[in-house]
Amino acid sequence: MAQTISPSTVDATEVLDVELQNIVKTFGEETAVQGLNLQIRQGEFFGILGPSGCGKTTTLRMIAGFDAPTSGQLTIQGKSMHGVPAHRRSVNTVFQSYALFNHMSVWDNVAFGLKVKKFPKADLRQRVGEALTLVQMESFAKRYPTQLSGGQKQRVALARALVNRPAVMLLDEPLGALDLKLRKQMQVELSNLHQRLGITFIMVTHDQEEALSLSNRIAVMKDGQIEQVGSPNEIYEHPNTAFVADFIGDTNLLSGRIQQHPWTLTMASGLQVNIAPTHLGDGTPADISLRPEKIQLMAQDHTASPHNHANHHQGEVKHTLYTGPHIHCIIELTTGERLRVLQPNHIRYQPGDKVHVAWAAADCQVLAPSSSP
Repeated sequence: MAQTISPSTVDATEVLDVELQNIVKTFGEETAVQGLNLQIRQGEFFGILGPSGCGKTTTLRMIAGFDAPTSGQLTIQGKSMHGVPAHRRSVNTVFQSYALFNHMSVWDNVAFGLKVKKFPKADLRQRVGEALTLVQMESFAKRYPTQLSGGQKQRVALARALVNRPAVMLLDEPLGALDLKLRKQMQVELSNLHQRLGITFIMVTHDQEEALSLSNRIAVMKDGQIEQVGSPNEIYEHPNTAFVADFIGDTNLLSGRIQQHPWTLTMASGLQVNIAPTHLGDGTPADISLRPEKIQLMAQDHTASPHNHANHHQGEVKHTLYTGPHIHCIIELTTGERLRVLQPNHIRYQPGDKVHVAWAAADCQVLAPSSSP
């Protein structure tokens, strides 16, 4: 029987394709990456997620060999990459800009790397044909990049990387140049491609939904450091810090002090939020994350009682935003706090409506201690 591995950790017996140990990267006086430690398993789809300027692209460039770490150890398939140039690493990169040669046909674009390596013609034809078939672009072999759509260009860029049969595929904001509908379509195709190939994919993105939907594990970065590593479910349902909770999807962040017997977070306004027991001591300042979809919303004259929930409060609808499948409501509690609540689109509230909000204690994710409110 296969050994069960926690999604957020790597077992000592597992095969690692990429490992970063205490990686630091500076540009002059600016530190882009600070003491980065990552272990990426063989065959997994690993997402590196964070806002612009957090160091995620610099991290990918160091793995690719385009930039060298200032200090620390980087290994690929157990071999140190110190001094190893990009073209000698078993990795290939797909860029957001595709970086295709417009004067070359699709076939020649995909074959370019193999021609540089002076592959025998028969082997080259076979590999190029296989790569184009993988991305369903074999019928476009004679076209030029200017004759292709954005999604087709992305497929050609993938084929050009795959033709070299890398151990690790690096994806730098691979779908960022596509419109929303095509981006979602390409997410499915990228996931299917990863499953068919079974090689390691490392993707850098600032798109939370993209990272959650594609990755086996995600590293969330901030200011050149890792905030949290875990499965998409762990990152979303159990964020470690206020930054992770706020960056991954929508959330309500409430600050206060922990009180025991019963377990509550008491805010400066006097609002008390019932929470599940935590390791934090009595009087400790803390934040909690409460996802909008966890909150039940009902009119104050509704026949159902909200009092079967650990938390129930009165409020007023201040604003609504229709987004298609959902309606986002801003609710102001009688104590002054404002909560974002996600509702199905068939339930309509108007600004000024008096409502009850209710949620379970278990839905309050206690985060790392914060400063005193």
